Amino acid sequence: MMRSSAVLARPFIATLNRQTTFAASSQSVGTALGLRSLTSSLPVFGGQKLLKKPQQSTQLTLKQFDKLLEKDLKKRIVQRLKQTKQAKPQINSTSLTQPLKTHSVAPQKNLFKYQNSLPRLPIPSLEETCSKYLTSVRPLLTEAEFGTTTAVVNDFMTGFGRTLQQRLIEHDKSKPNSWLIDWWNSLAYMAYRDPVVVNVSYYYSFVDDPHRIGQPALRAAEIATAAMEFRRLIVTEELQPDMVRGTPLCSNQYRYLFNSTRIPQIPEDITRLSDPTKHNHIIVVRKNQFFNVELVVNGKQLSTDEIKEQIEAIYNTADQFEDVPPVGVLTTLDRDTWTHARQELLSFSKKNQLSLDKIETAAFVICLDDTKPTTLEERAMGCWVGDGKNRFFDKSLQFIVFDNAAAGFNGEHSMVDGSPTLRLCDWLLGSLAKGTINHGRPTGIKHIAPSKLDFDVSDNIKSFIMKAEEKFQTLVDGEELRVLEVKGFGKDAIKELKCSPDAFVQMAIQLAYYKVYGESAATYEAAQTKKFQWGRTETGRSLSSESLRFVQVMQDPGVGLERKAKLGKRAMKAQSQYLAEACDGKGVDRHLLGLRLVQTEKEKQQGLGGLFLDPAYSKSTHWKLSTSQISSEWFNGLGFGQVVNDGYGIGYQIKRDNLMFTVVSKREGMHNQKMVHALDESIAELKKVFKQVE
Repeated sequence: MMRSSAVLARPFIATLNRQTTFAASSQSVGTALGLRSLTSSLPVFGGQKLLKKPQQSTQLTLKQFDKLLEKDLKKRIVQRLKQTKQAKPQINSTSLTQPLKTHSVAPQKNLFKYQNSLPRLPIPSLEETCSKYLTSVRPLLTEAEFGTTTAVVNDFMTGFGRTLQQRLIEHDKSKPNSWLIDWWNSLAYMAYRDPVVVNVSYYYSFVDDPHRIGQPALRAAEIATAAMEFRRLIVTEELQPDMVRGTPLCSNQYRYLFNSTRIPQIPEDITRLSDPTKHNHIIVVRKNQFFNVELVVNGKQLSTDEIKEQIEAIYNTADQFEDVPPVGVLTTLDRDTWTHARQELLSFSKKNQLSLDKIETAAFVICLDDTKPTTLEERAMGCWVGDGKNRFFDKSLQFIVFDNAAAGFNGEHSMVDGSPTLRLCDWLLGSLAKGTINHGRPTGIKHIAPSKLDFDVSDNIKSFIMKAEEKFQTLVDGEELRVLEVKGFGKDAIKELKCSPDAFVQMAIQLAYYKVYGESAATYEAAQTKKFQWGRTETGRSLSSESLRFVQVMQDPGVGLERKAKLGKRAMKAQSQYLAEACDGKGVDRHLLGLRLVQTEKEKQQGLGGLFLDPAYSKSTHWKLSTSQISSEWFNGLGFGQVVNDGYGIGYQIKRDNLMFTVVSKREGMHNQKMVHALDESIAELKKVFKQVE
C-alpha cells in the first residue's frame, strides 16, 4: 500500500543566496518532500503592526521589465558560453530535443480530465508572506537579530517589496498556466551544472520478492512487463488522476515518466520526450554495455517469458566481454563537461549517434548489476549510485536488478517529483505481488534477440571517461549513508498516541539534531502544490519556535512528562499547519523567490531588496536538514543527498508497523553515526512521553 503526504523536490533557494538572477549554484543539492494546506493569520511583527504606506519608488511597466529581464538573461548566457570556451555546436541524434513548453492541455480521458479546471498557483499577499517569514525565522535568531530583521522586513513590506509584488502579479498575468513553473524548472534543475548523481537523483529500494530470490532475469522481466502496463495506462489516459481528499491534482508530470531523458546543454539542459506510440523499446545495461530490447514486435507486446529470454541472452552476451569502455559513466559528470563529451560522441561517428538515440528514446532503463547487496546500506548505495558505470543517469526511470534478484529504482528528478514515481513503483510491485499483471502469452514471433549498442570511442572520449570515473569515485567517497529501521513501531502505533505520524517523525528529527549539535537548524520538508496547474512543490519550514521550545524541554530532566507532551503537541500542530498552508501555495519560499527574480540587476546592485541581503534570509534558507517522506509497504528504503555540505539529507518512510530512515551527509566534518543514534533515541523518548500521557 502506498502512503505519502509528500513529494520529492530539490530545495535550492539557499544556493541562490550567493547568486544573481538566472545563475546556477555549484553547491551540492539534494532532495526533499512534503504535503498539506491551510490559511494563516495577519501581521504583527515583533509587537509592531505593519504599516501599509504606499510605495514611493519608480514603477516599471511589465513591457519595460520584460525587456530588462531578457537583456539580463542574454548577458548571462554569453557569460556562460565564454566560461565554457564556446561550446561546439550541438549535434542532435536522429530525433529532435525540445525544451519544456507550458501550454494548456486539452482534457481528454481520465488522467487529464481536470487539467484545465485546476486553479492557478496563487501569489500570496505581501503582508501574509512577510508575517509568516518572520515567524519562521524567529527560532534561528537572537533577540537583537530578530529586532533587526523585523525592521528590515517592515521596510521591505511597506516599501520596495510593493513594487516587486506588483511586477510579480503582472508577470503572472502574462503566463498561460503558472507564474513559477518556467523559473523553477530552469533554476532548480536545468540550469544546475553539478552532476545529477548524488545531487539530484534519488532512489527507492524494493522489498524482496520471495518467489524470485536468485532469479534476476525473471525479476527484471516482470518489472519490465508491469512498467509497460503502467505506461499503457498513461498513454491511453486510462490512469485515474491523483487525488487528495477528493481534490484532483495536476497530471502533467506523468508526461515525463516514460520515454524521457535529460539532455546536457550549455547554459541550460533540456528535456527530450519521445513518442511512446513509436518507441516501445527499453535499454538493458549489463557490465557497462547497452542493449536495445524491442518489447513490441509486429504490433504485439512480448510476453514476460519472452522478455526473460532476451534478458538471459544479455547476461550471456555481456559476460563474455571485458574492458568495455563505460560510456554510461559520462552521465555522472558535471553538466558542462558532459555536454562537451556528448558532442564528442555524436560528432565522432554515426554509430554513436544511433546508439545514443536508442538510449534517449527508450521507455526506461533496466540495469543488471553484477553485485549481490544484502544489508540495507548496501542496497541503498547500489540503487542510489552503484558503481557509476552500469547506468545512464539522465533517464527519468532506471530500474536496478542485482545478481541476487534484489531490486530498486533510481530517478532523475528534473521534471518529475516523487509522487508519480512512488505511484508507479508502488503499483508495479503491488500488482506483481497480487498476481494482477497480465504476463501475456508467447507471440510466436521467432528470432527475437536484443541488439547490442556499440560506441566508437576516440582518445578524447577515453579521456572524458577516465575523468568521469575519477570524479565519480571522489564524489561518492565523500558521502556517508546510514539506514535506521525502527521495527514494531509505525503509523498505526503513532496514531494510537493521538499524534500526526509525519509531525511525530519531524519532531524526532528536530530532537535528534538538537541532541547532536545543541541547537536547531533550518529544516526543509517539501509541500506538494499539485492541486494547481503545473504545480510542483513549496517548502514546508518544519522548524518553529514551538519545536525549539519542545526539544529544549525534552533535554531538561526537571520538566515532567505531561508538560513535555503538551509542548510536543503544540510543536506538531505548528508543523502540520505550516505544511498545510504551503500545499495551498501559501508558503514563503516560492513567493520570495518570485520577488527576487523580478528585481533588475541595477536594483540588486543598489541593495533595494533589503530582505534578501539580511543575514536571516541566508540562515533560514541554509537547509541543514533536508527531509522527505515517501512511504510504501513495498519499499525498504529511499534516499537522496544532503542540500548543503554541513547538513543532512533524511529520507523516511512511515509504514504500518515500522519506520525507516536513510541519513546522508558528507563524510568529513559531520556526525552521521551520532545523528542516526540520536534519531533512534529520540523516537523512543517521544514514544515514552506521549504514551505516558495518553
